[in-house]
Amino acid sequence: MGNKRSNKKFLMGIAVAVLLPLSFYLIAKGLKKDRIIMPGYFISEKITSKMLDGKMQQDTIFHRIADLQLINQMGEQISLNNTLQGKILVINFIYTTCPSVCPKLTQNMKLLQKAFRKDRKKKMDMNNEIHLVSITVDPDRDSFQTLRKYAERFEVNHDHWYFLTGNRDSIYHFARKELGLSVQPEEHGAKDFIHTQKIVLVDRNRYIRGYYNGLDSAAVGKCAYDISLLSMEKKKKK
Repeated sequence: MGNKRSNKKFLMGIAVAVLLPLSFYLIAKGLKKDRIIMPGYFISEKITSKMLDGKMQQDTIFHRIADLQLINQMGEQISLNNTLQGKILVINFIYTTCPSVCPKLTQNMKLLQKAFRKDRKKKMDMNNEIHLVSITVDPDRDSFQTLRKYAERFEVNHDHWYFLTGNRDSIYHFARKELGLSVQPEEHGAKDFIHTQKIVLVDRNRYIRGYYNGLDSAAVGKCAYDISLLSMEKKKKK
Protein backbone atom coordinates (compact mmCIF):
# COMPACT_ATOMS: atom_id res chain seq x y z
CA MET A 1 0.00 0.00 0.00
CA GLY A 2 2.82 2.34 0.94
CA ASN A 3 4.62 1.65 -2.34
CA LYS A 4 1.48 2.47 -4.32
CA ARG A 5 1.13 5.82 -2.56
CA SER A 6 4.80 6.58 -3.11
CA ASN A 7 4.55 5.74 -6.82
CA LYS A 8 1.41 7.82 -7.17
CA LYS A 9 3.09 10.82 -5.54
CA PHE A 10 6.11 10.41 -7.80
CA LEU A 11 3.97 10.26 -10.95
CA MET A 12 2.02 13.32 -9.85
CA GLY A 13 5.31 15.12 -9.30
CA ILE A 14 6.45 14.25 -12.81
CA ALA A 15 3.16 15.52 -14.24
CA VAL A 16 3.51 18.79 -12.36
CA ALA A 17 7.14 19.25 -13.32
CA VAL A 18 6.86 18.26 -16.97
CA LEU A 19 3.36 19.14 -18.18
CA LEU A 20 2.22 22.16 -16.21
CA PRO A 21 4.98 24.82 -16.37
CA LEU A 22 4.51 25.73 -20.02
CA SER A 23 0.72 25.77 -19.57
CA PHE A 24 1.05 28.07 -16.56
CA TYR A 25 3.40 30.24 -18.57
CA LEU A 26 0.85 30.69 -21.35
CA ILE A 27 -1.98 31.28 -18.86
CA ALA A 28 0.05 33.80 -16.91
CA LYS A 29 0.94 35.66 -20.11
CA GLY A 30 -2.75 36.36 -20.56
CA LEU A 31 -3.45 37.49 -17.00
CA LYS A 32 -3.30 41.02 -15.71
CA LYS A 33 -0.04 41.78 -13.94
CA ASP A 34 -1.71 42.59 -10.63
CA ARG A 35 -3.28 39.12 -10.51
CA ILE A 36 0.02 37.26 -10.66
CA ILE A 37 1.79 36.47 -7.38
CA MET A 38 5.48 36.49 -8.22
CA PRO A 39 8.11 34.54 -6.24
CA GLY A 40 9.47 36.53 -3.30
CA TYR A 41 13.01 37.61 -2.46
CA PHE A 42 15.30 35.97 0.11
CA ILE A 43 18.09 37.12 2.44
CA SER A 44 17.57 40.76 3.35
CA GLU A 45 20.77 42.75 3.86
CA LYS A 46 19.46 46.05 5.17
CA ILE A 47 16.41 48.27 5.43
CA THR A 48 16.57 51.84 4.17
CA SER A 49 14.18 54.72 4.84
CA LYS A 50 13.20 57.62 2.61
CA MET A 51 10.57 60.33 2.52
CA LEU A 52 7.94 59.85 -0.16
CA ASP A 53 4.88 62.11 -0.51
CA GLY A 54 5.42 63.40 2.99
CA LYS A 55 5.57 59.94 4.52
CA MET A 56 8.54 57.90 5.65
CA GLN A 57 8.79 54.75 3.55
CA GLN A 58 10.96 51.72 4.27
CA ASP A 59 12.59 49.63 1.60
CA THR A 60 14.35 46.28 2.02
CA ILE A 61 17.63 45.74 0.21
CA PHE A 62 17.98 42.06 -0.68
CA HIS A 63 21.15 40.07 -1.22
CA ARG A 64 22.50 39.66 -4.75
CA ILE A 65 24.85 36.72 -5.20
CA ALA A 66 28.45 37.42 -6.11
CA ASP A 67 30.12 35.80 -9.09
CA LEU A 68 31.61 32.31 -9.04
CA GLN A 69 34.08 31.06 -11.63
CA LEU A 70 34.44 27.32 -12.14
CA ILE A 71 35.07 24.72 -14.88
CA ASN A 72 32.16 22.93 -16.56
CA GLN A 73 31.99 19.31 -17.70
CA MET A 74 33.38 20.26 -21.10
CA GLY A 75 36.50 21.83 -19.59
CA GLU A 76 35.34 25.40 -20.19
CA GLN A 77 35.83 28.29 -17.77
CA ILE A 78 32.39 29.47 -16.62
CA SER A 79 31.38 32.64 -14.78
CA LEU A 80 27.88 32.50 -13.29
CA ASN A 81 27.40 36.25 -13.62
CA ASN A 82 29.13 36.77 -16.96
CA THR A 83 28.95 33.59 -19.05
CA LEU A 84 25.36 33.11 -17.87
CA GLN A 85 24.46 36.79 -17.76
CA GLY A 86 20.72 37.38 -18.10
CA LYS A 87 19.84 33.73 -17.40
CA ILE A 88 17.59 32.44 -14.64
CA LEU A 89 19.70 29.95 -12.68
CA VAL A 90 18.60 26.74 -10.99
CA ILE A 91 21.44 25.62 -8.71
CA ASN A 92 22.05 22.45 -6.70
CA PHE A 93 25.02 20.63 -5.19
CA ILE A 94 26.07 17.03 -5.84
CA TYR A 95 29.11 14.76 -5.91
CA THR A 96 29.58 11.83 -8.25
CA THR A 97 30.36 9.17 -5.63
CA CYS A 98 27.17 9.90 -3.68
CA PRO A 99 25.28 6.58 -3.62
CA SER A 100 21.66 7.64 -3.18
CA VAL A 101 20.71 11.28 -2.59
CA CYS A 102 22.64 12.86 -5.47
CA PRO A 103 21.31 10.55 -8.21
CA LYS A 104 17.76 11.34 -7.08
CA LEU A 105 18.56 15.06 -6.96
CA THR A 106 19.91 14.84 -10.48
CA GLN A 107 16.89 12.88 -11.70
CA ASN A 108 14.59 15.59 -10.30
CA MET A 109 16.68 18.34 -11.88
CA LYS A 110 16.25 16.39 -15.11
CA LEU A 111 12.50 16.96 -14.77
CA LEU A 112 13.23 20.67 -15.16
CA GLN A 113 15.31 19.98 -18.26
CA LYS A 114 12.33 18.12 -19.72
CA ALA A 115 9.84 20.77 -18.61
CA PHE A 116 11.65 23.60 -20.38
CA ARG A 117 12.90 21.93 -23.52
CA LYS A 118 12.18 23.64 -26.81
CA ASP A 119 8.54 23.41 -27.87
CA ARG A 120 8.30 23.87 -31.64
CA LYS A 121 4.50 23.92 -31.68
CA LYS A 122 4.38 26.86 -29.24
CA LYS A 123 7.47 28.42 -30.85
CA MET A 124 8.94 28.84 -27.41
CA ASP A 125 12.40 27.89 -26.18
CA MET A 126 12.72 28.30 -22.43
CA ASN A 127 16.33 27.13 -22.71
CA ASN A 128 17.10 30.72 -23.70
CA GLU A 129 15.66 31.85 -20.36
CA ILE A 130 17.06 29.37 -17.81
CA HIS A 131 20.22 27.44 -17.11
CA LEU A 132 20.63 24.47 -14.79
CA VAL A 133 23.76 24.40 -12.63
CA SER A 134 25.00 21.43 -10.57
CA ILE A 135 28.14 22.12 -8.50
CA THR A 136 30.27 19.36 -7.05
CA VAL A 137 31.09 19.54 -3.34
CA ASP A 138 33.96 17.09 -3.85
CA PRO A 139 36.10 18.90 -6.44
CA ASP A 140 39.27 17.07 -5.42
CA ARG A 141 37.84 13.86 -6.89
CA ASP A 142 35.30 15.27 -9.36
CA SER A 143 37.35 16.48 -12.31
CA PHE A 144 35.49 17.94 -15.27
CA GLN A 145 35.98 14.63 -17.10
CA THR A 146 34.39 12.77 -14.19
CA LEU A 147 31.48 15.21 -14.16
CA ARG A 148 30.98 14.76 -17.92
CA LYS A 149 30.66 11.00 -17.50
CA TYR A 150 28.22 11.53 -14.63
CA ALA A 151 26.18 14.00 -16.69
CA GLU A 152 26.00 11.64 -19.63
CA ARG A 153 24.44 8.97 -17.39
CA PHE A 154 21.45 11.29 -17.05
CA GLU A 155 21.29 12.36 -20.73
CA VAL A 156 22.11 15.95 -19.86
CA ASN A 157 21.87 18.71 -22.45
CA HIS A 158 25.40 20.06 -22.08
CA ASP A 159 24.47 23.42 -23.59
CA HIS A 160 21.86 24.19 -20.95
CA TRP A 161 22.97 22.28 -17.88
CA TYR A 162 26.44 22.77 -16.45
CA PHE A 163 28.18 20.49 -13.96
CA LEU A 164 30.88 22.59 -12.33
CA THR A 165 34.11 21.90 -10.46
CA GLY A 166 36.97 24.06 -9.23
CA ASN A 167 38.38 25.59 -6.07
CA ARG A 168 36.91 23.90 -3.01
CA ASP A 169 37.04 26.97 -0.75
CA SER A 170 35.27 29.09 -3.38
CA ILE A 171 32.52 26.49 -3.78
CA TYR A 172 31.92 26.17 -0.04
CA HIS A 173 31.97 29.93 0.49
CA PHE A 174 29.48 30.38 -2.34
CA ALA A 175 27.09 27.77 -0.92
CA ARG A 176 27.18 29.15 2.60
CA LYS A 177 27.69 32.89 2.25
CA GLU A 178 26.15 33.68 -1.14
CA LEU A 179 23.28 31.18 -1.28
CA GLY A 180 22.71 31.10 2.48
CA LEU A 181 22.45 27.32 2.59
CA SER A 182 22.31 25.68 5.99
CA VAL A 183 24.53 22.72 5.31
CA GLN A 184 25.32 19.62 7.32
CA PRO A 185 28.36 17.33 7.35
CA GLU A 186 27.98 14.18 5.26
CA GLU A 187 27.38 11.13 7.42
CA HIS A 188 30.69 9.34 8.11
CA GLY A 189 32.42 12.04 6.05
CA ALA A 190 34.62 15.04 6.74
CA LYS A 191 33.35 17.63 9.19
CA ASP A 192 33.37 20.36 6.57
CA PHE A 193 31.67 18.35 3.83
CA ILE A 194 28.59 20.05 2.41
CA HIS A 195 25.54 17.88 1.95
CA THR A 196 22.32 19.66 1.02
CA GLN A 197 19.27 18.56 -0.91
CA LYS A 198 18.12 22.11 -1.65
CA ILE A 199 17.58 23.54 -5.11
CA VAL A 200 18.08 27.31 -5.28
CA LEU A 201 16.31 29.53 -7.81
CA VAL A 202 18.18 32.72 -8.78
CA ASP A 203 16.71 35.36 -11.09
CA ARG A 204 18.36 37.24 -13.96
CA ASN A 205 19.50 39.99 -11.63
CA ARG A 206 21.07 37.46 -9.22
CA TYR A 207 18.52 37.71 -6.44
CA ILE A 208 17.53 34.47 -4.70
CA ARG A 209 13.85 33.79 -5.41
CA GLY A 210 13.24 30.32 -4.00
CA TYR A 211 14.48 27.26 -2.11
CA TYR A 212 13.03 23.82 -2.89
CA ASN A 213 13.44 20.30 -1.59
CA GLY A 214 15.23 18.64 -4.48
CA LEU A 215 14.16 15.17 -3.34
CA ASP A 216 10.46 16.04 -3.58
CA SER A 217 9.21 15.93 -7.17
CA ALA A 218 6.18 18.04 -6.24
CA ALA A 219 8.50 20.74 -4.85
CA VAL A 220 10.45 20.57 -8.10
CA GLY A 221 7.15 21.14 -9.90
CA LYS A 222 6.63 24.29 -7.80
CA CYS A 223 10.13 25.38 -8.82
CA ALA A 224 9.17 24.88 -12.47
CA TYR A 225 6.08 27.06 -12.02
CA ASP A 226 8.13 29.80 -10.34
CA ILE A 227 10.64 29.68 -13.20
CA SER A 228 7.77 30.27 -15.64
CA LEU A 229 6.72 33.36 -13.68
CA LEU A 230 10.27 34.73 -13.41
CA SER A 231 10.69 34.37 -17.16
CA MET A 232 8.08 37.14 -17.55
CA GLU A 233 9.91 39.63 -15.38
CA LYS A 234 11.62 42.45 -17.19
CA LYS A 235 15.33 42.89 -16.69
CA LYS A 236 16.10 45.64 -14.21
CA LYS A 237 18.48 48.37 -15.19
CA LYS A 238 21.66 48.40 -13.13
